[in-house]
This record gives sequence, structure tokens and C-alpha cells, in this order.
Amino acid sequence: MAHTLLSGPHTLAPTSVSRTMLAVMLALLPATLWGLYLFGWPALYLFVITLLAALACEVLCLALAGKPLHLNLLDGSALLTGWLLAMSLPPWAPWWIGVLGSLIAIGVGKQVFGGIGYNLFNPAMVARVALLVSFPLPMTLWTAPAPLGSAGAPDWLEGLAITFGGATVDAFSGASLLGSVKTEFTLGRELAEILPQGVNTQQLLLGSHHGSLGETSALLVALGGIALIARGVIRWTVPFAMLGTVALLALLFNLIDAGRYPGVDYHLLSGGLMLAALFIATDPVTSPNTTAGQLLFGAGCGALVYLIRTWGGYPEGVAFAVLLMNALVPLIDHYLKPRIYGRDRGGRPLPVVRETAP
Repeated sequence: MAHTLLSGPHTLAPTSVSRTMLAVMLALLPATLWGLYLFGWPALYLFVITLLAALACEVLCLALAGKPLHLNLLDGSALLTGWLLAMSLPPWAPWWIGVLGSLIAIGVGKQVFGGIGYNLFNPAMVARVALLVSFPLPMTLWTAPAPLGSAGAPDWLEGLAITFGGATVDAFSGASLLGSVKTEFTLGRELAEILPQGVNTQQLLLGSHHGSLGETSALLVALGGIALIARGVIRWTVPFAMLGTVALLALLFNLIDAGRYPGVDYHLLSGGLMLAALFIATDPVTSPNTTAGQLLFGAGCGALVYLIRTWGGYPEGVAFAVLLMNALVPLIDHYLKPRIYGRDRGGRPLPVVRETAP
């Protein structure tokens, strides 16, 4: 009897880890290129160093764990982690900040838990918080935009001196908007005195102000995130809840005392909120599985961001907020898991109701 060998009824999923990582990196590309243009050669060197260090640490960890390099390294997760970390760093930070941050992100934030899919906390935010707490001076030395080719901007050689030689950057450094406003508040000044012309929304949208390498242009970051939502790479739930909670709290307290509490545009467009809401808090590994859980997670992130910015010791709170809510994800998933058909939310079988004929 002749037999015909047929393949099983398998289907190919339209998405994969590497495709998802590539889509996220493409969405980050406009804001990244704009940041590299605004902050020039030192930012470019730091960006490349951070990515290379992330890949090198991934290779080292995989080799020590005896895992195949080609499968794990080519999925793009290490590259994306280094990318997100670089975007959150001061643009003219010294080279060792990028290297040390990558080691922490990949080694401590990811591989110590078992690699991709097993980490409890967002690796880039683990590194950002560790660097901020350990090295507050270089991590809060924000640089004013000095676009490539503009008058006074460092050329490629001066950029090397800044990144690798620790050349002084005093002429370009200053406080971020969040930092300067918070400092002035501690001196008892009102918002109208600190920002007599109000919040420069156009400047915040375009990114032409002191800030991190890839966080300053809220517009480009938001457009990248919207593209990811439209393509179904990320869901709308976490960004909606996180940004909506910050906006709601900012509106409420601004109505109570406009001289003490900045408005919605100040909070939504400044700092790393937009990047965190669209690219970091949406990490599927470190966020809840259900719609209700994601809404609660995003709202928690937003509330913590506002609390830390307004009453905390740091002017920016997105990294702390994301990590604190990452820690609550197992609890959220436990209580907000979908009900199994035929069972109650505690997993107990529902009583069978037998209908009798009239």
C-alpha cells in the first residue's frame, strides 16, 4: 500500500520576536535621528557605544549560559534594550555611562532572570535608575541642543574629547525643564515667575531644549508610538491609561492652584513620559496580560509619575514608576485574570443549573 506523507496543519504566525523588535526600532528611528542631529557627535558616539556594549554583554551572558548565540542574539532584544537606554541618557554623557548602563541592563535586568521573556523588570529602566542613583552628577548634566554643523557645535574630534576624554561641557549644560521648575519651587517661587511666558509647547514638541538624547521631541516619539498601535504591535491600553492619568491629575491640581501645579501640556510633553508610556511600559514581558490589568498598570504608572514629579525628591519619575508597577504585575495578573468558562473568578466550578420542562 502506498502512503503519502503530508505535513501537519501548522500555520505561520505573522509576528515574531525579531519582527516585533524591528518594528519598535523603526518607530524609534525618527526621534533617534532627530536627537542625534540636535545633540551632535558626542550623542552619536554615546549611542553607538551603548548599543555595542549591550550586544557584547548579551554575547558574554549567552556564552556563559551555554545558549546558542545566533538564535538569541539575532532576535533584536539586546539591541532594542541598548537603544532605549541610550535614548534615556544625557546626550553628552561619558562613554563609561553607556557601557556600564548596558552591562546593568543586559546582565542584571535581563539575563540574571533567564533571558528574554523571563525578566520581571524593564531592563533599560533598571539601568537608568541604577545609574541615576549611583552617578547623579553625569546623569543629570543635560545638554542644550547644538545641531550638527551649527556655530559652536563640537566637530567629530571635539566630540571624541567630550565622550572619551571628559572635556568640559559647561557652556552647553544646564537643567532640564522639570529640574529647573522643581528647583525654583523649592525656593518658594510661583510658576508665573519661573515661566513668565508659559510653557513653550512648540519647543517641547520639537525637542529643542535640554534633555535626554531621544526623549526631547514629544511629537516624534508620539508619532512612533501611534504607528506601533496602528500596526497592532502594542495595545492602546497602557499608553492611554498612563498618559490619561497624568493628564487628569495635572488638570485637577492645576485647577486647584495654577501657581504651584503646572498644567497638562507641561507634564505630557516634558521629560521621558511619552517615551515611557509608548515604548517602555508597553513591554509585553513586564506588563499585565489582560485589558483590565493593563489599564490598571498604566494608571498606576501615571499616578506614580505625577506623585514623584510633584512631591518626590527627583524631578522626573518615569523610571521609578515603571519599575514599581513592574513589581506589581504578578499581583495584577493574579486578581485580574480572565474567568475560565464554567468557573468563577476563583477557579471554582459554577453550579450546573438544570432546566426542567414546563
